[in-house]
Amino acid sequence: KAAMKRIRNTAEFLLVEATCNQVNQYGGYTGKTPGDFVADVYDLARQCEVQPTQIILGGDHLGPYIWRKEAPDQAIQKAKRLVQSYVAAGFTKIHLDTSMLLGQEKVQEDIAEKFANRIAELAKVAEETAIALGRAGCLRYVVGNEVPLPGGAVQSHHKMHVSGVEDTRLVIESTQQAFYHNGLQDAWERVIAIVVQPGVEFGNDEIFEFEPSNAVGLSRLIESYPNLIYEAHSTDYQTAASLKNLVKDHFAILKVGPALTFAFREAVFALAMIENELYQSGKLTVNSNVISELDQAMLQDQQYWLPYYQGDEPQQAFARKYSLSDRCRYYWQVPRVQKALKMLLKDLTQTTLPLSLISQYMPVQYRHLRAGGISAKPEELIYDHIHQVLEDYAYACTP
Repeated sequence: KAAMKRIRNTAEFLLVEATCNQVNQYGGYTGKTPGDFVADVYDLARQCEVQPTQIILGGDHLGPYIWRKEAPDQAIQKAKRLVQSYVAAGFTKIHLDTSMLLGQEKVQEDIAEKFANRIAELAKVAEETAIALGRAGCLRYVVGNEVPLPGGAVQSHHKMHVSGVEDTRLVIESTQQAFYHNGLQDAWERVIAIVVQPGVEFGNDEIFEFEPSNAVGLSRLIESYPNLIYEAHSTDYQTAASLKNLVKDHFAILKVGPALTFAFREAVFALAMIENELYQSGKLTVNSNVISELDQAMLQDQQYWLPYYQGDEPQQAFARKYSLSDRCRYYWQVPRVQKALKMLLKDLTQTTLPLSLISQYMPVQYRHLRAGGISAKPEELIYDHIHQVLEDYAYACTP
C-alpha cells in the first residue's frame, strides 16, 4: 500500500512480485494461490486509487526449488504446474529459476546445459498457457542460474561473490540455444534480463555495498546483448548512490523486500515506543504490547527464524527484533500480532500524538509533518517511513 500510494497520480509503474515459496498452486506459506494473490493486489490498488494498468505482476523463482528434494521428473512436473498457474492468473513478468540439483543429482560437466533445458521446458509451458488464454506475446522472461536463494542469505559472507563473465556468457548462450531447440525463438526475444550476482547482499548485521570496479566485466558483457539487462536480487539496504550505480552499470531491475518490511517494523516499533510513553504518563489507559506479542508469536513458531539466527538466547532475542534479515516479517499476520497492531493504531488514532514524541522516535516524519507534507495519523507516519526506502529506488531508476 505504501508503494501504491507513492505512484498514485503519477505515470510510474509498480512491479509487485510473488515468490514460489509464498504463493503457489498449493497455497505456499501465505496460503494464497497465484489467483488469490492477484485478486489481493488489485483490491489494494482499488483502495489506494491506483490504476490496474500501473501494476506489473511478476513471478519470482518459478521452478522446482520447493520440490528440489524430490525426483527430477516429479519436481519438474510440479514446477510446470506452478508456472502454468502464475501465467493463468495474469502474471506477465516470469522469472524462471532452475538453478538447483534435484533429488539425488550430482554436479556434472553439462550442468549448465541441463539447467538451460529445464528453463526452456518451463518457458514452453508458459507460452502455451498464454496462447491458450488469447494472450500470445504478453510474457516477459528473466532467466539465469546465478540466483540467490529465495528468502535471503542464511549466514554471513566473508567475501562477496561476483558472477564470472564467462559463466554469465555461457548461461546466456546455453539458454538461448535451449529456447531455439524448443521452438521458442519468439519467446527468446522477450527475455529481458539475466539474474547475476553483482556483489550485493546482506546478512543479519552486515551489508555488502556495490563496488562498481568489481563488476566492470559484467557491465561490458551485457552491452553486447542489446535486448538484455541484468536483474539484481537482494539490493536491500544499498545506499541511494549504490543503487544509482547499479542501474548505470546495467543492473537495472532492482529487487527489494526485507528493507521495506524492516522499515515497516521500525515504524511500528517507534509508534509502540510513543504508545508506551503515553501509557506510562496516564494519557492512554491501554497498551497494545505489540512488540512483546510479536516476539511471543516468533517463539511459539520458530520455523521462519531459528535456522537463520545463531548464538545464545540473548543474541537470538536481539536478532528477532533487529536483524536486517527481518525474519519477523513472517509473523505480522499471526492473529495475536494483528490484534495488537490494530489496537496500537486505533489507540494512537484516537489521541493526539505529542510533537515532542514524534520528534523523539520518528524525527524524519516529524520534519515532514511540520512541513505540511503528512498528518500525524499513525498509518500515515508508517507509510512515510517506508517511502524513505522507496525514494532511493525511485532516484536510482529515474532516467
